Amino acid sequence: MGLAVGTLAYNTGTLGGRLHNDSKDDIKWPRTRAIVTERKHGESAWTTQLESNERKEAELRKQTARQSLQSPEVHPDAILKERDSTAWASFATGITDARASISSIEWSSIGDNIADFILPNWAKLLPGYIIKLQKEMSMAPGSLADLIWDEAHNADINPEIEWDATVRVSNEICAEEKSFVQHRKEHTTKALARYLDLPEKDVHPDDVPTIAICGSGGGLRALVAGTGSYLCAQEAGLFDCVTYTAGVSGSCWLQTLYNSTIGAQDYARLIEHLKARLGVHIAFPPTALSLLTSAPTDKFLISGFVEKLKGDTDADFGLVDIYGLLLGARLLVPRGELGVDDRDLKISNQRTYVQGGQNPLPIYTAIRHEIPVEREETEAKDSQRKMLEDTQEKAKREAWFQWFELTPYEFWCEELEAGIPTWAVGRTFENGRSKYGEQGLGLPELRTPLLMGIWGSAFCATLSHYYKEIRPILKGLAGFSGIDGLIEERDEDLIKLHPIDAASIPNCFLGMGNQLPPTCPASVLSASHLKLMDAGMSNNLPIYPLLRPGREVEILIAFDASADIKNENWLSVADGYARQRGFKGWPVGAGWPKSESQHSQVVEELDAAQATSPQEALAKVAEVRDSQQATGKGLENSVGVSKDANVEDLGFCNVWVGSTSERKSTEEPPQSKRVTEGWELMGPDAGLTVIYFPFLPNPKVEGVDPSTSDFMSTWNFIYTPEEIDKVVALARANFEQGQDQTKRAVRAVYERKKKRREELEERQSRRRWQKKILMDGDHFS
Repeated sequence: MGLAVGTLAYNTGTLGGRLHNDSKDDIKWPRTRAIVTERKHGESAWTTQLESNERKEAELRKQTARQSLQSPEVHPDAILKERDSTAWASFATGITDARASISSIEWSSIGDNIADFILPNWAKLLPGYIIKLQKEMSMAPGSLADLIWDEAHNADINPEIEWDATVRVSNEICAEEKSFVQHRKEHTTKALARYLDLPEKDVHPDDVPTIAICGSGGGLRALVAGTGSYLCAQEAGLFDCVTYTAGVSGSCWLQTLYNSTIGAQDYARLIEHLKARLGVHIAFPPTALSLLTSAPTDKFLISGFVEKLKGDTDADFGLVDIYGLLLGARLLVPRGELGVDDRDLKISNQRTYVQGGQNPLPIYTAIRHEIPVEREETEAKDSQRKMLEDTQEKAKREAWFQWFELTPYEFWCEELEAGIPTWAVGRTFENGRSKYGEQGLGLPELRTPLLMGIWGSAFCATLSHYYKEIRPILKGLAGFSGIDGLIEERDEDLIKLHPIDAASIPNCFLGMGNQLPPTCPASVLSASHLKLMDAGMSNNLPIYPLLRPGREVEILIAFDASADIKNENWLSVADGYARQRGFKGWPVGAGWPKSESQHSQVVEELDAAQATSPQEALAKVAEVRDSQQATGKGLENSVGVSKDANVEDLGFCNVWVGSTSERKSTEEPPQSKRVTEGWELMGPDAGLTVIYFPFLPNPKVEGVDPSTSDFMSTWNFIYTPEEIDKVVALARANFEQGQDQTKRAVRAVYERKKKRREELEERQSRRRWQKKILMDGDHFS
């Protein structure tokens, strides 16, 4: 899953907020080496960088004829002159308050020695940054915000504002995607011939399997590891055979960069970009504020927020929006910070890279958490706020995650069987039609940084998910098993609580009750906004969109860089989805071997060993462990990996195949076994082939272990070029371990399809001949 709430501690309080304690030596921006290890040198470097940015800014301001930084100060009241825009007024007031708070510190009254001891030098620059930001966001004539809002109504810059948008209600893929699939088939046919070393003339398009690649969540680890894995697939010729890519969290960022002017559809180039940009924490104030107050990055990054807050009076501006802005500043800005390209700010612009079928179609994912009990509690009277037992039971049964997908063509929800064009995301809708604002125009498309924040917003997780994130850290604590058991008992309650609000976008399904499926929850029909978050809370692998009818994926290749890769068996999570959706061909039981002893059983054993003192508890736990070791069952098995000698653990590359045969029994289908020979993929009832690459340590790359290497933690937000090289080396070593098996699996599916086509053509030819005989008669009789 993506990132946790602690990673944003930098900006959730004052911009100069510190971590750990009040001692200057302990003021740590995690892994920001220039400041922690060589403070003075680092501060000098940052000051030099800021001065350089000031010079660039002044020059570019002249070119764009915008208001100079030396213009008279804008009074805070001027910011609020347009009271009709509630969201914008609230945001502008926040900037004013931040400036007043920081500016109230009289730096000159603090002795230099004391100030240097308490604060790093860059903290003294904050008032200047805030003043600049306030001026540019004031909506005063000539300000940056005024320019952005003016361009938001310019159809030459944003042509989509003149396009009429309606909600498309259908369970089929959209017409644009159907056209893409046809064009992509031409490319994948040629690519498959090269990949399998076959003469191109001998490869029939109908025999070419539809291949999808998906990457997991996991923040920057998933971004870097996924880029390394995709690079290897690209170099091997496999990536050119792929029709779809899909991502969760960090893998969505990966797809964003690949389908941009930065990545330019070249993973080797993308790795160089990551080396140049991931050496500084995304929330480090000097760098982030410099980009937000210097041209051309200020307009590039802030435009989406101005359009959202000015165009949607009910919009929220929360932590996820700030996070998206910081991600955009770190990932969407190239080395040198001058070559930003506005085309990268809209996902619909990625059509340029796919509409001719020249690249796979990217699928981005997010989820909405539907919790009926929250709605019922809100509607209840104050005297009836306490939940009744039947209401609690209903919530446990009915709370679920709704998946939303976004491609360059469409924003769509499978459960609602409806969607809108991607270029219309961010507009307000009612009864299935777009509403229009000033001058009868729609809003520009929601900008990419805002979406990047949503895709990676794992800190909006439920308390249950938070606990799963920190559970591996707590395992070594005394008394962990008892605490763990208590928390597990309350999991159904914890899974309904979100400490941090999710991001919101206008609800395009508002008021469409008579047009959507009857299973559509009432909250979707009445809510003005949809609250979306990181899809990793439901499944850290984006499998579900790839099983959608119409996409007909036949080979699914999953690169899994999840944190707790063995415990969170994301492939097996899809079993229930496949049964619910009636998907035929999913390999039931794929993933890590299940344990023989479930966690609840272990808790019961420990409960039976109640102790009256810590010493007695330790003795009894040791006694239970000794007993379990003697039987080969117990605590070790509770982590989700079977210790049965007959069940092998997974390797670097693992293959399963499902079955499409009709089951006459209502019993659970048998567990799929891993494929070791190509002929196992050739059966007449063979279904979806799943090829799984877990991100495991490899003896060929010493000193790198995703589960223990410090820099590969989900909590880490800085990667040095050397660390990126290590992650890519591990991804390469793992891919090389499985590339032959992968090629054999692809070849087997191709041969299976070819055989079926030839058999069908033979039957059709025989029927045509028999029909001709019947019509013309037997000339030899």
